[in-house]
Amino acid sequence: MQVVKMYTTAVCPYCIRAKQVLRAKGVEQIDEVRVDLDPAQRQHMMAITGRRSVPQIFIGATHVGGHDDLVALDQRGGLDPLLAGQPA
Repeated sequence: MQVVKMYTTAVCPYCIRAKQVLRAKGVEQIDEVRVDLDPAQRQHMMAITGRRSVPQIFIGATHVGGHDDLVALDQRGGLDPLLAGQPA
């Protein structure tokens, strides 16, 4: 399974929902980066994604986007292959 990295904050309902989706898919480890605790990480997140909102989710080297993007990817059937390391 690919490494999952999520930029998040402490009180973010979409972050919680995204984690629930990923755990339901069998993801046991999520590398969380709390941008509310580290302004430098927020700046880094914005630089690499072009977005200010959280969550910002990476699966392997692929930037998935936020919660809605994650759900849409799953509905298209692309989440499972991406998690398994196959091209989406």
